[in-house]
Amino acid sequence: MSQLYDLKLKIEAKIKADGLDGNEVRGKIGLKSGKLLALINPMTPDDPAGIAKLRQAINDVLGLSA
Repeated sequence: MSQLYDLKLKIEAKIKADGLDGNEVRGKIGLKSGKLLALINPMTPDDPAGIAKLRQAINDVLGLSA
């Protein structure tokens, strides 16, 4: 499983646990990171720059250190 997919799962878990608007959160994270979460799957190749951007976006939007 790719690290990008693992981060996507963490985002989905946080959305569900906190009862957040999933579309809004995914959209904000996508805009900040440049990654469409819907396109990330277990076979998505890891990209160090993409991982860093996604982690920063998760922190900015959810306040979650990933």
